[in-house]
Amino acid sequence: MNDFRRVIIIGCGGHGRVLGDIVLSQPERFELVGFVDRNTDAIGSRIFGVSVLGDDGFLTRNFTPSDVRLINGIGSVRDTTLRRKVFEMFKSLGYEFCPVISNGARLSKRSVFGEGCQIITGAVVQHGCDVGDNTIINTSASVDHDCVIGNHSHIAPGATLSGLVSVGDGTHIGSGATVIQGLRIGEGCLVAAGAVVVSDVPAGSIAMGVPARITARQVSI
Repeated sequence: MNDFRRVIIIGCGGHGRVLGDIVLSQPERFELVGFVDRNTDAIGSRIFGVSVLGDDGFLTRNFTPSDVRLINGIGSVRDTTLRRKVFEMFKSLGYEFCPVISNGARLSKRSVFGEGCQIITGAVVQHGCDVGDNTIINTSASVDHDCVIGNHSHIAPGATLSGLVSVGDGTHIGSGATVIQGLRIGEGCLVAAGAVVVSDVPAGSIAMGVPARITARQVSI
């Protein structure tokens, strides 16, 4: 029988370490085999007593999809593209990603959470929400009722989504930003830290300021 308690975290930077801390606090759920990281300087080091085993190639050479599940430790500041590419690459090889949910998060049992989603300490997700694959609801973020958040998105620390907000795939909602109720934020958007969004944001746009001003953005989505 496959032991899916065994997990490897991809990336040992700040976000990866946050996830490692959560995983190690839940020994009944996880056995953390180690980290992998593309930064060769990190290989061989230890984080919380757990080894950085090697790079992505080390993972695929030494662990099959039936050996372990993965946790995506790649965070994002403005653009979630790298995080998405890591997820999609390993999915194409047959690996599965497990969700990470902090004991200090508050989630409604009447919401739905996708593969590999991450809900960090202090986050609140109310009833009727649909959170997509590989999405982060970060520290103390608040997601009110009936929100829909697409795949590969990041709701950064302290951000607030009021009820009935829709967030497209690959969108980053910055730290402390607020989106008022019923709005639609398109795919591949950046809502800047501290912004107050009071109107819909078209796909591929930047919203910044109070109230938020909307401009075009040149990124892949």
